[in-house]
This record gives sequence, structure tokens and C-alpha cells, in this order.
Amino acid sequence: MVGLSGFFGHAETRQGAAPATPATANAPAPVWGYGGGPQQIRYSALTQITKTNVSQLQVAWTYDTGEPGAMQTQPVVADGLLYGYTPTHKTFALDAASGEVRWTFESGLRGSGPNRGVMYWRSGQEARVFSAVANFVYALDAATGKPIPSFGTDGRIDLRENLGRPSESQIGRLTSPGVIYRDLIILGGRVGEGLPTSPGDVRAYDVRTGALRWSFHTIPHPGEAGYETWPKEAWTYSGGANSWPGMALDEVRGIVFAPTGSAASDFYGADRLGTNLYANCLIALDAATGRRLWHYQFVRHDIWDRDLPSPPSLITIRRGGRTMDAVAQSTKHGFVFVFDRVTGEPVFPIEERPFPKSDVPGEVASATQPIPTLPKPFARQLLTADLLTNRTPEAHAWALEQLKAFRSEGQFVPLGVDKQTVVFPGFDGGAEWGGQAFDPATGLYYVNANDLAWTGGLQPAAAVAARGRGGAAVGGAPPVGPMPLPPSPPINNDYRFTGYRKFLDPDGYPATAPPWGTLTAIDLNTGEHAWQVPLGEYPELVAQGLKNTGSENYGGPVVTAGGLVFIGATNNDRKLRAFDKATGALVWEAVMPGPGRATPAVYEVGGRQYVAIALGSVGGGRGAASTQPTTGKYIAFALPR
Repeated sequence: MVGLSGFFGHAETRQGAAPATPATANAPAPVWGYGGGPQQIRYSALTQITKTNVSQLQVAWTYDTGEPGAMQTQPVVADGLLYGYTPTHKTFALDAASGEVRWTFESGLRGSGPNRGVMYWRSGQEARVFSAVANFVYALDAATGKPIPSFGTDGRIDLRENLGRPSESQIGRLTSPGVIYRDLIILGGRVGEGLPTSPGDVRAYDVRTGALRWSFHTIPHPGEAGYETWPKEAWTYSGGANSWPGMALDEVRGIVFAPTGSAASDFYGADRLGTNLYANCLIALDAATGRRLWHYQFVRHDIWDRDLPSPPSLITIRRGGRTMDAVAQSTKHGFVFVFDRVTGEPVFPIEERPFPKSDVPGEVASATQPIPTLPKPFARQLLTADLLTNRTPEAHAWALEQLKAFRSEGQFVPLGVDKQTVVFPGFDGGAEWGGQAFDPATGLYYVNANDLAWTGGLQPAAAVAARGRGGAAVGGAPPVGPMPLPPSPPINNDYRFTGYRKFLDPDGYPATAPPWGTLTAIDLNTGEHAWQVPLGEYPELVAQGLKNTGSENYGGPVVTAGGLVFIGATNNDRKLRAFDKATGALVWEAVMPGPGRATPAVYEVGGRQYVAIALGSVGGGRGAASTQPTTGKYIAFALPR
């Protein structure tokens, strides 16, 4: 096999042994995993492509999946093979140097929606790829793509099982991959955002057999810490609080960091009064046992759908003259929170600030929410008249009239029934699922963001009838398996969400002033911004002379020791860009066959450095209307031979 070298990635882990590190003697070549590796810093130590020669990049290969559609997959590269998904979630392996197909796995199920990366594990001569389709996770032989029958049932596990509720009525699938620690595969997953839906347990499975090894209840059960932050029976009927964005892993300390989303339902929480731990939290868990080490809750009793949108980044910074290991978490509302990785203590001060009460009957909003004093927000926080579009006088006048009818008072204003409330940055961020990049040499942290306004509100709806719980044993015999759950109280749906409404002008462009998308470099040693530039453009507006607007963007950056930040992500053009990582200057761009709404992979095979990215139609984002071509391709760039 062709070897890989020279970039940060996931080293081999062996059952019962300490995790290998890049410095371990005779360690195998590292893997470019999801997020670049378990630390989720999207950093490559490769230096072949630099600021001085990046302009020479050319297409090295293109792979057409033959399936047009949206894709958000970041390639995973190991032992000369590049692994990815097609738009319908077939798993494939390509020769990472040529793009030639080595194998394709078809489960017989047709997947749809986001599927952002496979998981790779190797021990000695054995290597497995874990791929997700619908509610199943398959273990595949990494060399052949064939399912491994000894894993789970016929080579797969079902994420609907082992939730303490009847599996046939549960929802569970992966949008982002989990992490692998020694002989454990640790998974979160996606569940529904309205009730009824499933709880968001974080679970660990045996990497060889698929047996469940531990579970952490993100909606605490009786006797567990945090149980008092919910109604007494919420553990039996509530759902969400799931770790859908992916996780980070400190392999040396054996700590997994799991970010979670909001509890269901997203926007009206009368049946989940309380702060709702562990929704909207970063949870540090003992990776071997699932025991909670510490947590931090970013939004209490979330009624704005402010999920944590991406895996945290495990970073090393300098504070007070000393080096410290920390963890950084970006948020949809445009902030970066930084904590001591071991203790959970904030690195920069966080203030408790008061916010308005809800006037919706039955709802009780949290009186305060945490706001970090540093770093300063990377997205705008309050929509006022001076931040409305000036693209044309007519568009500005229209936006001004609309704003007068909205409630626009900044963050954490509860949605109401009388008028639309401005959410800025919008429901899709701020930060999004693509993740962030961190340069360990400089302490700079790179985050791309949407900077658009959305609006939302509530409207009365008929209450949903109470639903019962099955599971009692027939004839009064002792139950087999999990204990039956008590009947749940009625799910309170007296009010429902009016829908995701992007604030666009009559011509379909954002009704706010540019920038509509940004890329920001933040010095996490100091908390200060190093630079911020617009990210993306509308080709038709560029033709009219309106440049540097930025655009909505989904997918993350990669930073390299060669001095570059590579990023696709943009909705409205088809460009892959390279920026000077120190200054933010654009040093290269290429128009691709389709939009690269995914995070690139940077890797080396046979002494040649590559940058590869998945291309797909703009079909996965809310309200994303575009005339971009539909495609399901992967493209790789490299310097001429």
C-alpha cells in the first residue's frame, strides 16, 4: 500500500494498550480522519503547497459518483485509500492518488440527507471502516468493503435499539461520525426535533462485536445528576439533547467531548420546564466508561434551536505565561467558548446576562444566559436599520418597512405570537456543522460563519392527545429486558413554530447589509480577532460590480503548515479558495464543477500533497435556493508533477 505521512491525524489504537501518538516509535502512518483527526482541529503539517506555489494547483483527479444530489461528506484517507459516501449513502474507497474506484458498498437501503464521513479503525493488520445508512452503522473490511458478519447482527448495529424505549418507534441515524477510542466506537446521532422523538443518548459499542458497552443519558434518569432540571417524567417522553455534530477525543487522557443540541420541541418547551441538562452542553466523558467528568451548558431551556453546531476543537494555547490544553467550542449565535480541557474552567470570563421573559402561555424562559467576554463575537448580534441592505434603494426601503414589523432586540429574545422575532445570526448560524480549524504553531483559530438574519414566531395549535407507553408484560409476568416505562403526560403542543423564515429582499438576496458570510481568524492565546474577510459571492452581483458580499456557507476550513487556509463551503459560487493564514489575503481560487459544501481533506500519497473535496447540489440547507448544477462528484487538486 502507498504510505501517507506528514500530517496530523488519528494514530492506530490497540485494544488494552495506551493510544499511539505521532511520536510513538514504529507507529503506522496517521489517518486523515473526520475533522483531520480526533482532536478536530483540521490542521495539516504538510508544506509542499505554499503561498508561493499555490497558484500552480491543478486538478489531479475527479470522481463522479453517478448520483446527482447534495453532499456534505469530508473524505477520510488511510493507507493510500480515500473513503467517502455518495449522495444516496453508498460507501466507496478510491485510490487516493488517482481517484480510481477500489470498491463500493451498497447496503440495499437508499440514504438521503447529510452523511459527513466514515470512521476508520486499525489494529495490527486488521482495519475497518464504519459507515452509516439510515438507522444502521455497518462494519466493513477496509480493503474490500465487505461487511464483517461478526459485528452486531450480520455486520451492522441499529441505532434505534438500547434507548430504553420500544425500538420500532425510535428515530436514530448519524449525520456526523463519532470517534474511536481503543476498542470502543463512540456515537451520538440525529433524532427528531419535535415530539414524539427519541432521547439523544451518547453510546459506546465494542469495535469488534458491536456490543453496547456504555450509555450516557443526555436526558437524565431518576437518580442521575441533572434529573432535577426537567419535569419528573421527562426522561420517559422527552427527546433530543443529542450529539449530532460529531465529537472530539483526547486519546492520551481518555476523554471524549460531546456537544449536544436542543431538547424537543425546539421552540416551545412548556412540557420540559427547567434548564434541561444536558441539552445545549459540551459534555466531557470518560471515554472508557461514559462517566461524566464535567459539562458546560451554553443555552438554558433552549427555545431558539441553538444546537451546538460542530465538534469542539482540542487546542493548546499560552495563557499567563504557561502552556495549557484547552477545548474551544463555537456556537450558532456567533461566540467561541474556551475551557480548560481537564477541569472545564473557562479560559476567558463568562458573564451571566439577563434576558426577557416569554409572554407565551405555559412557557418559562431562562432569566439569564452565559455570554463570554472574550473572544468577541465573530458574527453580528443585533439587527438595526443601519445594518439593512443598500443593494438598491428599493430593497432598502422594503427591508426597512419589514424591520418595523419585527421584534429585533438581539440574542435570546423569546419568540412570540404577535409578531416575528429576528434571530441574528440566523437559525443556521453563525458557526455551522463544517467545524473549525486551529493552527497549533500560531494559536489562530479559523471559523467560517453565516451572517444572515432569520425570523421566527409561534402560533396557537390544538393540543396533542396524551400518548401511552407500551411494554408491560402480558398476564402480569415479570418483564423481559428493559423495565416498562410509566405512561407519559400529554405532550404540550399548544403552540407551534411558524417556520424558518430567512430575511430576504424581494429579489431573493439577504435583506441585511453585507457581509453575508465571513471567515474569521481568532487568536485564542489572547481572545482577539486577527482578521476577518467576506467568504463567498454571487456571480451575478459580481457582474454588476457588487463584490465581496460573502454568501451563505456550509462546510469548514483546513489550515496547513504551508501557510494556507483552504475552504469551499459557499452556496452561491462553485469555488475552492486558499487564504494566507496570517493575513486573510486571498491567494488562490478555482471554479469547480459544483459547489463544495463540505470540508476538504488534505493528505499526501507517494510524496505528493492533495486537497480533495466533495461537490454536491445546494439541497441540504434551509431555504437554499440556487441555480448551481446538481452534481455528486469528488475533486482533488495537486501541484504539477
